[in-house]
Amino acid sequence: MVKKILVIIGLCLLGGYLIFAAFFFEKKPQDKICNQFEIVVNNEDTDRFIEIADLEKDIDAKGLNPYGKQLKEVNTLAIQEALLANKLIKSAEVFITSGGGIRAVIIERIPILRVIPSAGESYYIDKDGEKMPLSSHNTAYLPIATGEIKDELAKTDLYKFALFLCKDEFWNAQIEQIVVQPKDEVTLITRIGNQEVLMGKLDNVESKLDRLKKFYTQALPATGWNRYTKINLKYDKQVVGTKR
Repeated sequence: MVKKILVIIGLCLLGGYLIFAAFFFEKKPQDKICNQFEIVVNNEDTDRFIEIADLEKDIDAKGLNPYGKQLKEVNTLAIQEALLANKLIKSAEVFITSGGGIRAVIIERIPILRVIPSAGESYYIDKDGEKMPLSSHNTAYLPIATGEIKDELAKTDLYKFALFLCKDEFWNAQIEQIVVQPKDEVTLITRIGNQEVLMGKLDNVESKLDRLKKFYTQALPATGWNRYTKINLKYDKQVVGTKR
């Protein structure tokens, strides 16, 4: 009986301690002064399009730098929203560290296509199909799309084509420029040969490029690489060459 009472008392004391500890250690850091503000870029890629110093200046300019403030006065959500206002940033997480500082961990957007429309400013399309501004600190070496490009086309067909190129080592290396003509028809400028490649609409892309590769490997070595000015892939199961 006594043993049972002692166990109950012990459990009560342990429960009381846990409640006290949780309250004490949760609340105490909030009374501390922020001793560090750190921004960490957690990149999937080695390329860097953002300078941490620029982000820090922007946070300062908005009066959100937490350094020297009581942690309980720091608005981590406001810092997060300020970082996400930069369209080069995909995600941001801001939190209090165990050492009494504030850390912001950001992930940059990854571009897969550069778009230079005939009307409007240049931009990138990122891996998620979203528009991404150019960076003043770095230039991504990617396929370039030029011509009469509307945002809708850039985010759909051109985005899907850019994803295809990312996954295909051969065509990613060979296709230098994607020229968008009226009615969303596409002409490719390749590194191989001296011809324009008429794709038509960006549908059945893999089939069209398979035909082009066979034309490169089987026909052009026999006829000469400069025999044609244009190679037309618009017609189903055909490759039509226009002679010089």
